[in-house]
Amino acid sequence: MNTHQHLYKIVCSYENLVLAWKKARKGKILKQYVIDFENDLKNNLNLLRVELLLHAYQPRPLKTFILRDPKTRTISVSDFRDRIIHHAICNVIEPIFDKTFIFDSYANRKSKGTLAAVKRLKFLQRKVSRNKTLVKKFNKRNIRGFFLKGDIKKYFDTVDHEKLLKIIKRKIQDPELIFLMQKILFNYQAKEKGKGMPLGNLTSQFFANVYLNELDQFIKHKLKVKYYLRYVDDFVILHNDKLELYFYKEKIEKYLQDDLHINLNADKSKIKPLARGIPFLGFRNYYHHRILRKKSTKRIYYKIYALEKDYHYRKINYDKIYDFLEGWCAYAKNANTFKLREKLLEQIEQKFPQELSTKEVNRLQKSADYFIEC
Repeated sequence: MNTHQHLYKIVCSYENLVLAWKKARKGKILKQYVIDFENDLKNNLNLLRVELLLHAYQPRPLKTFILRDPKTRTISVSDFRDRIIHHAICNVIEPIFDKTFIFDSYANRKSKGTLAAVKRLKFLQRKVSRNKTLVKKFNKRNIRGFFLKGDIKKYFDTVDHEKLLKIIKRKIQDPELIFLMQKILFNYQAKEKGKGMPLGNLTSQFFANVYLNELDQFIKHKLKVKYYLRYVDDFVILHNDKLELYFYKEKIEKYLQDDLHINLNADKSKIKPLARGIPFLGFRNYYHHRILRKKSTKRIYYKIYALEKDYHYRKINYDKIYDFLEGWCAYAKNANTFKLREKLLEQIEQKFPQELSTKEVNRLQKSADYFIEC
């Protein structure tokens, strides 16, 4: 197995820190903490570099808040300068580990993501059912096969630091870089000492993939599972034989407990017929179509209510509401949601009849300029 040494100097290089800063500021250029950092950018980056080279760097305490959307989650956010360090590390080590990941790992990777994952799931559904004839009218009896939908119980809170570092050391043989990653891991105070990573950190997202790549390799190469894909701690296995899926589930539970020191969520890890539709990434995925899950629909109404409230108290402007709806509609178009989208947009127009977003104004201006030129 190839190992990599002397990476720390690359992480600390000024060029890498500049690239890391550009990535960390993306989508946040109007935030005050970004503006403050950039008021003396060169000196701030050089100070970070000196701290790293002298091993004097210490991450600042995380800012923690509760997010309800409507599921309650604890989000821990790092200081902006620490986020630059996270990007600097990932810039160097992510390409090394990404080569070891299986094709069907879809979280936080280039050319992957949620939409690629649900499209791939549809392909696997068709493969496992072996139904090559086009069925004009939906008939559940035509859909063959079963699925195991797996979920890790409190995944980010239970990742074992010692095990994670052991996995990383198989590829990274650089004591200075390992020490830096330890500092970032230990900066988070979880309920159980030596376990857990904060939701919200780039490094947490990356480490989450590294950790569960062990599960991917076990499922693909030890159990020889053909139809499998994963997005963070959610995974799906498809098979024609229900008993085979029960066998896989038993082996996976044992592997997770014995080797990775984490557990399957018993309430969310179920084996069901493909005809029931696979709940995955906010959609219920059927053979012939895809719909939004009820939880996802409730979430959008909750989010719109929260945005309206913020608008009423002048915490945000209409652009924020418009941008959210535009992004959500683009996502929801991947399911059978025409009526839902139409209903939501109609409600927004009724609640904000006089409002126009900056994007809408620009489009109208361009149209007017075009007709004037003609």
